Amino acid sequence: MARQQLLGLFLVLAIMVAVVWGDPSGGCDQDRQDMIRECKKYEGWPAEPKIEPSKACCAVWQRANIPCLCAGVTKEKEKVWCMEKVVYVAKFCKKPFQPGYQCGSYTVPSSLGQ
Repeated sequence: MARQQLLGLFLVLAIMVAVVWGDPSGGCDQDRQDMIRECKKYEGWPAEPKIEPSKACCAVWQRANIPCLCAGVTKEKEKVWCMEKVVYVAKFCKKPFQPGYQCGSYTVPSSLGQ
């Protein structure tokens, strides 16, 4: 009986940890979906013209887990997302990347010139 109680307590603790800290991949997946829905038209190829993003896109930027999103950027995704435009949108939305920041294989230049 004590073993079952201990197992039950462990299960309750595991659920509490998941609720409090959340599932990092799940949160990132939602951020990714939101970014695609709200920002793709501002961050896709070609590199020009750069268009000011919508308020909805900026709202996604403000709440998104950018390190998590950047960790998932592959060479294939860089064929869809123009990283130069991603940096532009981040800056416009007042959540700029720091120079030298690595997002996928793209390194944010020290002189953005934007």
